[in-house]
Amino acid sequence: MQITFKLFASLTDYLPAARKDNAIALDITPETTIEDLVRRFQVPAKQVHLVLINGVYVPPQERASRAIKDGDVLAIWPPVAGG
Repeated sequence: MQITFKLFASLTDYLPAARKDNAIALDITPETTIEDLVRRFQVPAKQVHLVLINGVYVPPQERASRAIKDGDVLAIWPPVAGG
């Protein structure tokens, strides 16, 4: 299965250096969850704030069990502070 994995703001540093923007195409197994990918890319759990699959919010309690499907776009943002 292939998905698109996007990290935003300071999280882009966790993506491989050989990329053009904040997204990469990934081949994953059908049982791969959001939490699996967060661990795979060593994104600190405290930095995983806003998570969307195909533009739909995924609450924290679903991230460990929510499997990603073929063609999905997984996007993750860190907490943002502003003023």
